Amino acid sequence: MSRRHRFMVVDDELIVRESLSAWLEQEGSVVHKAESAEDALKLMEQSFYDILFVDIKMPGMGGFGLLEKVKELFPTTLVVIITAYGTVDHAVQALRLGANDFLIKPFDPEGLGLLVAKLLEHRRLVEETEYLRAEVNRCKGGLDEIIGTSPAMSELFETVSEVAGSESSILILGETGTGKELIARAIHALSKRMGGPFVPINCGAIPESLIESEIFGYEKGSFTGAIRPKRGLIEVAETGTLFLDEVGEITPKMQVDLLRVIQDRKFYRVGSVEPIKADFRLISATHQDLNKMIANGSFRQDFFYRINVITLRVPPLRERKEDIALLAKHFVKRFAMETNRSVDSIDEGAVKILQDYTWPGNVRELENVIERAVVTARKRMITAESFAYLAPEEICIPVKGFSRSLQSAESDHIAHVLADTGWNITRAAKILEVDRTTLHKKIRKYGIQQQNSKDGAGGSR
Repeated sequence: MSRRHRFMVVDDELIVRESLSAWLEQEGSVVHKAESAEDALKLMEQSFYDILFVDIKMPGMGGFGLLEKVKELFPTTLVVIITAYGTVDHAVQALRLGANDFLIKPFDPEGLGLLVAKLLEHRRLVEETEYLRAEVNRCKGGLDEIIGTSPAMSELFETVSEVAGSESSILILGETGTGKELIARAIHALSKRMGGPFVPINCGAIPESLIESEIFGYEKGSFTGAIRPKRGLIEVAETGTLFLDEVGEITPKMQVDLLRVIQDRKFYRVGSVEPIKADFRLISATHQDLNKMIANGSFRQDFFYRINVITLRVPPLRERKEDIALLAKHFVKRFAMETNRSVDSIDEGAVKILQDYTWPGNVRELENVIERAVVTARKRMITAESFAYLAPEEICIPVKGFSRSLQSAESDHIAHVLADTGWNITRAAKILEVDRTTLHKKIRKYGIQQQNSKDGAGGSR
């Protein structure tokens, strides 16, 4: 069953409100009425509306003032200006200010129906186009997919554009959750190899016993279970880009093997003596201090020099707080669309809390926090109360005599998400972007306990 459309008629004349509402309700839509712009804004803070029908001349704020407020606070809501025959010039002025159309008194029911259908279909096409464009950009990568206008990000974008055209190996440094893979994808999308594949390898996620066969591939019969030959990820990346994420997790033996590939530009499948030409551009990334690892002998210096011809540093979110509002609005729009929630804005108080928080998990943590806020929102606008647990006075409180740590922040965040989802493990794991097994381990690790609810209900699912 499709969602019933929601309209609001804003007019100080009772007869106009009643007659227009009656016509709109005939189509099965939900129609609310407001006799002033101020009343309309209060209703809009509580609920989502597809179209507002607004009279130009009203006591108080007036139609133009309401139009400007709606376009500022609730940009996805369409606005139709109501005007009389003698004030068509005002309607034209309203269109210039952002109104989507105008309606002339007295109303023609047939014309009203056509107007509503046209506006709703136009918005559907715009939303569909925006969604498809976002999906294409996400698949292609590129700088358009990365949000940020701060000086730190502007400098990074400029450097990415400069180095993308070269074939030199690049090492991307940055804390967990800063978007290192997005930068790698942007470099690939801007490079001469953009037509080839982008092949990411999470070096920390592949077991040591499997990493050689995964990266280099293997021949049939080379080990138990090798019933057919398999291409390795280096081979898959031919003419494209190979991205070694968390390169600091690679074993010393694999570092030697990869060093040889980088130097000789050829490799061997496991169980084969036939060399295969290696044709890829190498980008690596890590959150670790590789210089310290070199000093303690866990990372080879010669391998480091090969992967670190060009170094890029992705700033943590706390160093680019100017971007938090943009990122938050982007994630609100994205998750509202993905979850089909009628949430389309975030107020200044909420943004202020986000900007004051230190973000140990960086952009990935912000993304999770916004998803949680969208999923649990009771109004169309996300307010400061959605982020009360991030408030500075709370996060600065010492925990059991110790200074605030990343682990304690993670523990608190997990506990809040579990509480918000009623300890529904599946929903909580989705919001936290981990699997159920990992979430259960974290709960045991931090000793997080479910608080008894008033009715005794709850529990994991």
